[in-house]
Amino acid sequence: MYTSAATMDQMIFAVHHLRRSSLQLADQILSLPPKLGNFISESRLGFSLLLLDRFFCKAIVLRASISDFPLRLIQVRAFRRFWDTMGAFISRFWFMLFPAKEYKIVVVGLDNAGKTTTLYKLHLGEVVTTHPTVGSNVEELVYKNIRFEVWDLGGQERLRTSWATYYRGTHAVIAVIDSTDRARISIMKDELFRLLGHDDLQQSVVLVFANKQDLKDAMTPVEITDALSLHSIKNHDWHIQACSALTGDGLYDGLGWIAQQVTGKTPS
Repeated sequence: MYTSAATMDQMIFAVHHLRRSSLQLADQILSLPPKLGNFISESRLGFSLLLLDRFFCKAIVLRASISDFPLRLIQVRAFRRFWDTMGAFISRFWFMLFPAKEYKIVVVGLDNAGKTTTLYKLHLGEVVTTHPTVGSNVEELVYKNIRFEVWDLGGQERLRTSWATYYRGTHAVIAVIDSTDRARISIMKDELFRLLGHDDLQQSVVLVFANKQDLKDAMTPVEITDALSLHSIKNHDWHIQACSALTGDGLYDGLGWIAQQVTGKTPS
């Protein structure tokens, strides 16, 4: 599949408009009285504008490189990668100007529960090929203007003892459950209550993802609630969410619950 260079021209125009608007914004901010303008340092503002300027130059270079093609076509995959990069850059640029509080989430569960698939379905919106996590994966998610630092921790037995090294500063715990793994649900129960007793998690909320609900032999959320004795948890707010990391069903419902709990308000 291909898209025309004209579409690329439209994208560059959008980048140019953002660049021009950002310069105007910078002028307005720097002209504010000191008491109003001190929340943004000149160094941070200058660095942000420099990055945006470099990005604009890269867009021009890429556009020029496709002019030599007979039909001036560029592959959609490369175009989408560039466009996604621009979107990520705009988001980062905005947060550099207006820093927001970031909330930390740790994702735990047994091996093959679907933790990494869940993380990258939320992060990229697509299913990626995964391998058993050794150590951890970390990504930044932005959900309705709320930033999350999400740590996906390896679930193999020899790695679970290292989970505690990631707990400091954690606002929420996501426990991903393989709803078809009836044989090991008791092991996950033991791991869950062990982590809930850790000093660094006393203020954390707990979301249980009942994953793989798209499979016929999956336990229901009610069955998992009973198997994990969730109703006996008294010192933490908790919620169980049916989901499928492959289809994405239920994932954002769960993340929305966390967002509401950690911010104290319903995300808009």
